[in-house]
Amino acid sequence: MSALILALVAGAVVGLALGALGGGGSVLAVPALIYLLGFTPAAATTASLVIVTATSLTALYAHARAGHVRWRAGAAFAAAGLLPAALAGAAAARLPQAVLTLAFAGIAALAALRMFRPAAPAGAESAAVRPGRAAGAGAGLGALTGLLGVGGGFLAVPALVTVLAFEMQAAVGTSLLVITANSLASLATRSGAAVSLDWAVIGPFIATAVLGAWDGKRLAAKVSGPRLQRVFAVVLLAVAAFMLADAVT
Repeated sequence: MSALILALVAGAVVGLALGALGGGGSVLAVPALIYLLGFTPAAATTASLVIVTATSLTALYAHARAGHVRWRAGAAFAAAGLLPAALAGAAAARLPQAVLTLAFAGIAALAALRMFRPAAPAGAESAAVRPGRAAGAGAGLGALTGLLGVGGGFLAVPALVTVLAFEMQAAVGTSLLVITANSLASLATRSGAAVSLDWAVIGPFIATAVLGAWDGKRLAAKVSGPRLQRVFAVVLLAVAAFMLADAVT
């Protein structure tokens, strides 16, 4: 019963982050699965991909209805990350657990620091947009998704703003398309891996994450983006510090 309650609460927080910010949810999902629900790092990254895929699809639908998804540019950006996501997903199963934990702690800290920075104004770097930069950013996000089980939205949003000169709302909505595509590619390579998943925990986690994504979309319309980002950044820094301490002790 306690595991069920923890899964419900953690799922709600993950969905809230994805719906409100277009990213950050999976960075919270993996440590929640490891430290609150007893998953191994390998199982947690795979379960996180399942959770993030389902939640991102829900949030994508909500943002698409509001006209905040640029389908053609988002599909091209995501396509660059499909192969790296698949290759990294296959490699992740062969890495030691401690390496995955340390890498994840570093990514969580990077995400937090990035969230503390103010968003660049729309079009601020439009002159610097290059297809090579966009493809490189998409490939990097795909590799990150495959290796660590994170959707990469916390990096996809700023990449879409700075590399493709999207306005913030379009970047958040389009990042969900990128997250979904990368997560599905990584899951496809992990489907044959010998990782046992506890669906009695993952199912409720997904259910509240999906509901949280809808609430997050509404919250984003009422609360300023910078304030939401600062709150999640503080949480992520604490998570990163805890995981780092755990990995080195």
